[in-house]
Amino acid sequence: MAIRVASLDDTEAISRLFRGRIGVWQRLDAHGRVEDVPYEALTLLERWVHGGAWMSVETAAVFLNHLLLGAGIPLVAVDDSGKRILGYAEAYHSQEAEPFGSSLHIEHLMVTHEDVSIALLTALLERAKVLRARVTVNRVTDDYTLPDGYTLKTLSLLRRYTVAARQGQVFYRSVEQADANPAQISGWMMPVGRFTSARHQWETHMARLWEAFPRGRSLHRQKLAAAGQDSFVVIEQEQYDPRAATVYTWAAKPVTPQTITAIRDWAHREGYRTLILAMTDEAAKVLGAEADADAFTQETCALVPVPVS
Repeated sequence: MAIRVASLDDTEAISRLFRGRIGVWQRLDAHGRVEDVPYEALTLLERWVHGGAWMSVETAAVFLNHLLLGAGIPLVAVDDSGKRILGYAEAYHSQEAEPFGSSLHIEHLMVTHEDVSIALLTALLERAKVLRARVTVNRVTDDYTLPDGYTLKTLSLLRRYTVAARQGQVFYRSVEQADANPAQISGWMMPVGRFTSARHQWETHMARLWEAFPRGRSLHRQKLAAAGQDSFVVIEQEQYDPRAATVYTWAAKPVTPQTITAIRDWAHREGYRTLILAMTDEAAKVLGAEADADAFTQETCALVPVPVS
């Protein structure tokens, strides 16, 4: 087995790894009922809703090209012949405020065998040393397979809150954000919507890769100034609830009540009625008592050496 940077020639094989996790391909029929259909019968958008860009070779090639131009680090594990792909890892380097600091976050780890997972993780740990970064992951299960000598340390726990979009008494300025250069958020934090890492969410939502591809829902990119604090804000319409949206923010300082009020006011003016915000318990205090938390939690952990006893 060998580990190398992915190339565009690997697109079909990587996409196949992702598609292999989908047990049944479905879509809504003309009456709004779910029907099982062959993969070939689906449109690009219908494939997309099963898992994003990697669900089709066409959209996967666009996204892999974006990664190779510097947005992220795509690695593949190949067999001795160098032709068969055994696994794929996708990571993003962020420079954030603590507790994350310089981090290399693993967004995808798709493998055919446990040994492949360990080999890819080991390669990313080596990359992280060069970048002077820690490797982070989202904890999905308690039995995450790690290289020998490493364990997981929790850095952050998100909860998902729902608030009403409504008019607010606050002065703010909001303009469309067209510049997708990630240097703008270097050293910043992501107080709302940090499901993975600040860099990954930026490359997913701020980069204008899909302007010619109708994803079936609106995506608003704004630069917001409220009470002397600048923030970048993305408001993404929910797939099956057009009057609800998920919020993502990047800022140099913790989010303030004035910023939240401004976001709620702006969204209300755009026709939204419900906003979804994933935040830590400490950050969520600015939402007030009316915010409702659901059962969703997201734990971000760092790979750290096991303490020597």
